Amino acid sequence: MSVKEVPTNALIKRLSEELGKLEELTPPQWSHFVKTGAHKERLPEQPDWWHVRAASLLRRVYIDSPVGISRLRSHYGGRQNRGQAPEHFRKGGGKILRTILQQLEQAGLVRKVERSGRKLTPRGATMIDNLAKQIKAEREA
Repeated sequence: MSVKEVPTNALIKRLSEELGKLEELTPPQWSHFVKTGAHKERLPEQPDWWHVRAASLLRRVYIDSPVGISRLRSHYGGRQNRGQAPEHFRKGGGKILRTILQQLEQAGLVRKVERSGRKLTPRGATMIDNLAKQIKAEREA
């Protein structure tokens, strides 16, 4: 059973609900006032965007591990509208990703690997695999 066999939206939604139950994963006060990158014009509109980003980040670490902040910033980046000038790619904000990864480390779902970034712990991989199995079973039923 692979995470790639399950629709991404369903997995991230279910995973964000599970992560919302963890007390280690609480949005900092500044998270209500920041954009997610230089390419964005407005703040996130979802009230639970912190948990959704954490779930997306956990899935990305599962797929790409070991992965570092720079590669994750590129993944969460986008095109910046520059008016009449051509658009350019801008990386996503690193502080948000770094803070979420630190919180996931405190929760025991992710661990640091020297010189190569972060990997999932067995607990984190089990959590994602179990949710993927549940979603697949619900879709087949």
